[in-house]
Amino acid sequence: MKTIRIGSGAGYAGDRLEPALELMEKGNLDYIMFECLAERTIAIAQEQKLKNPDKGYNGLLEYRMDKVLPLCVEKGVKVITNMGAANPKAAAKVIKKMAEEKGIKGIKIAAVDGDDVLDQIDRYMEYDILELENTKLKDMRDQIVSANAYIGAEGIIEALKNGADIIVTGRIADPALALGPIMYEFGWDYEEYAKVGKGIMIGHLLECAGQITGGYFADPGHKDVEDLWNLGFPIAEVSENGDVVITKAEGTGGKVTTATCKEQLLYEIHDPSTYLTPDGIADYSNVTMKQIGKDQVLVQGASGRPKPYTLKVSLGYKDCFIGEGEMSYGGSGAYERAKLAGEIVKKRLEMTGVNIDEFRIDYIGVNSLYKDQISDVMLKDRGLCGEVRLRVSGRTKERSDAIKIGNEVETLYTNGPAGGGGATQAVKEIVSIASIFIPRDDIKIVVSYEEV
Repeated sequence: MKTIRIGSGAGYAGDRLEPALELMEKGNLDYIMFECLAERTIAIAQEQKLKNPDKGYNGLLEYRMDKVLPLCVEKGVKVITNMGAANPKAAAKVIKKMAEEKGIKGIKIAAVDGDDVLDQIDRYMEYDILELENTKLKDMRDQIVSANAYIGAEGIIEALKNGADIIVTGRIADPALALGPIMYEFGWDYEEYAKVGKGIMIGHLLECAGQITGGYFADPGHKDVEDLWNLGFPIAEVSENGDVVITKAEGTGGKVTTATCKEQLLYEIHDPSTYLTPDGIADYSNVTMKQIGKDQVLVQGASGRPKPYTLKVSLGYKDCFIGEGEMSYGGSGAYERAKLAGEIVKKRLEMTGVNIDEFRIDYIGVNSLYKDQISDVMLKDRGLCGEVRLRVSGRTKERSDAIKIGNEVETLYTNGPAGGGGATQAVKEIVSIASIFIPRDDIKIVVSYEEV
């Protein structure tokens, strides 16, 4: 039975590069996928593209491709990535230029477009926002900076049929990065729902890279993972019938077990029997896993149903500013001094008329994760804390108000209480994410090519 090997080279926009290069060098791969896109990532990329039409792709594209391009040619590994973000065509041109500068010839680079629907957003003004009750899209029209539909594997399949060696996409569904080459290699049809469901599952297992090889799994003393500093990224050895063995490169840190695979299988899945993607609805409810060797897990039993009639659109919109300031207190009375400092800042902001929509005072190491109700049970006497870091933060509509929050924290240096140090302040403009569903037929996938 025919098999192919797909490696995962990244699980998020800023992931490590060394494990990916190791996969390409010794993993005997046919394909490697770099999953580098999240909802806010593409919204920020759209803002970059608005400022410069030649930008808007992943900021580490050149850094990664500097090492990946030679290995792509030397090892015959095809590269599939969503590092195109808001501008796949620009990313493809950058890769072409880099290949030319390296003297690399005979490769074809594909850019998959069609996910960006910002230019037709006015058609959806009466649509409901999924995350906000009783809110229509028109209610935030002036704040929208991006609108990208989650598209499926069709563009990847088309690019592979046309001989592409490197494929760059925008807001494609994460599992599609693996499903595309699987469907292409085995000639699967979208009407073969059970097989497509298996392919979606395989993509989902790979999409977060080191999570499935023990990264997110590790919990010292409970779930120990060896050599986590040298964590190896996963490989999927996929059979023509949709069975898959998850493994990793020999000699790398981490581990692949049924436990690590189960955690990743259920990661971000609301209903294991109904995992909706643009390519189909995957059903994981009958999946089985078997350890067949060291760092080798056989996964079987996924199924699927036809594609949804609608596609999810991720909308980036300018929401607010967050201003924050931090100050550390140590030694006896650290918590009491930090608490007094927080009260001072709160009263100062009220006195000076700073407009704040939401305000927080946190004591890092004491209650910043769980707030008081749970933290009081975990730490009955806060006076025992030998070091506490105060964090004061607030959401504002105006940047000027956000700046004043951090400024007030910094003034604690000389205005008390005693012993404060390590003050920092920051202001962030927040691009938030909302979602709508639009008809699938509104999307047109376009694949363009650059050749070297």
